[in-house]
Amino acid sequence: MRMSKLFFQTLREAPADADVRSHQLMVRAGLVRQVGAGIFEYMPLGLRVKKKIERIMREEMDAIDGQEIVMPVVQPASLWKRTGRWYELGDDLARLTDRAGRELVLAMTHEEVITELAGGVISSYRQLPVMLYQIQTKFRDEPRPRGGLIRVREFTMKDGYSFHPDITSLDEYYPLVYQAYFNIFGRAGLEVIAVESDTGMMGGTMAHEFMALTAVGEDTLLLCDECGYKANRQVATFVKKDDSERSEESPLPLEEVSTPGVDTIAALAEFLEIPESRTAKALFLVATVEEEGEEKEQFVFVVVRGDMELNETKLTNALNARQLRPAQPEEIRAIGAEPGYGSPVGIRGDAVLLVVDDLIPDSPNLVAGANREGWHLRNVNCGRDYHPDLIADVVAAADGHACPICQAPLRSVRGVEVGNIFKLGTKYSEAMDATFLDEEGGSAPMVMGCYGIGSGRLIASAIETSYDENGIVWPITIAPYQLYLVSLATRRTPEVTEAAERVYSQLQEAGVEVLYDDRDERAGVKFNDADLLGIPLRLTIGARGVKNGVAELKLRNSDEVRELPLDELVEQIQSVVEAETAAVLARVVTEPLQ
Repeated sequence: MRMSKLFFQTLREAPADADVRSHQLMVRAGLVRQVGAGIFEYMPLGLRVKKKIERIMREEMDAIDGQEIVMPVVQPASLWKRTGRWYELGDDLARLTDRAGRELVLAMTHEEVITELAGGVISSYRQLPVMLYQIQTKFRDEPRPRGGLIRVREFTMKDGYSFHPDITSLDEYYPLVYQAYFNIFGRAGLEVIAVESDTGMMGGTMAHEFMALTAVGEDTLLLCDECGYKANRQVATFVKKDDSERSEESPLPLEEVSTPGVDTIAALAEFLEIPESRTAKALFLVATVEEEGEEKEQFVFVVVRGDMELNETKLTNALNARQLRPAQPEEIRAIGAEPGYGSPVGIRGDAVLLVVDDLIPDSPNLVAGANREGWHLRNVNCGRDYHPDLIADVVAAADGHACPICQAPLRSVRGVEVGNIFKLGTKYSEAMDATFLDEEGGSAPMVMGCYGIGSGRLIASAIETSYDENGIVWPITIAPYQLYLVSLATRRTPEVTEAAERVYSQLQEAGVEVLYDDRDERAGVKFNDADLLGIPLRLTIGARGVKNGVAELKLRNSDEVRELPLDELVEQIQSVVEAETAAVLARVVTEPLQ
């Protein structure tokens, strides 16, 4: 491709609203342009990267017997009502009505449609297992788009769905997808880790997220360097340790203590000169739960130790709730509690569900609120002074907490989720009546797995983990072009133009992907654009080089400049391309399922 014909525009400065480096560089390099909040259009160079990534996805899905299909973005609401997600999902699900008054959705995912499709085609166990996948546009009405392509509203996803006669078959297939995902990310030059994750709105019995480690990631991951334990903070567990002397303390009498203006755990610990672990933290939430087929709101009073943080995902799962929201001050006071001074002692009302973290019963004589402003209670004991309705692990793991496997200290890092896989089980097949005849002639629901990767987020993550002060540093496997050919011809050096044209034709004929900078621009502009675009190889044809029969080759990830003979150029460039490709593929890892 000739730069003089390329539809693109580079920018010297990034847009003011571009808050992460990948967003800044993609806009500056002319890969994408923003149309609206969380909505982007791909320019020719960006689309080439996207297509290369999607080709890798197709090859790896085909290698594990995947079959590609395409499903509609616009779907009847009736399908989503059958699974209940029409009612469960909030404003993230975009809903619309056509001219005939029919309710529709813009799909953020395709479980309903694929399950109905499988149920209509598969009738016998002889047709199972089968894997179907697509690379399709989706829409999620994300309330806070950010990070360019990291969190958007409209996006492209490779989503695959496998159907099995039983859970054993799914258990055998799941590791194949797990490894295929490492192959995809490795071939794209992106290093990832797989962590245990929450099944969330997808449901099911097991889930893994594939994370690219970067400071701009929205997810916190807990890792153990000793045994290899890895989990998203949403589901990470840890060994809750307490000193033995404290756990053997006898309950002491309740004692009121005046604490004027002390309405935080940190202030309370400082005021009473005690560690935060000797306090009880009260949290007030309202859960949306289903009862007898109808939604209702349930006031939830949660008690965790003062040195711990509530994990809302764990609490949501423990309550089997659809969502949580903070309680309003008037709702808190209606149960006899006081914001900032809340205590489980003396709360009233059958509408209150009292939940305590499982560390609380083993933590005697805590300081808790007194349910009146400016006062706290010393020596509050669970089981004596109040009785919880539910005891569960509802706190978040953090740096230094003990690994649940080997008890070594956990380490927290940030990551961007670039892919996920789920064991869905029969949640959707039962709701959609997707059944088959088993070997005994009986009817059974198909067992399902689900597997997704976002194309745009993968692109952004690849940039976030590989750039420098001059621009993007692409791995050669997904770069828009493999080689950036720079002509330094002037009006007085037609021989340079002739040599550059000849090299351009030869490289194209040899199958090398070449972006030829034939523009009438200064050398500095061309070199700066080459670095900004991140093309792995830069080949420069200049007057001195032509005179000496050589061209200059520079790798984007190196400062070294090599001279290559013009008469051996094609073979040597092909050799470098092969070496760079091999270097990327050598980093593909074989990872056992955690």
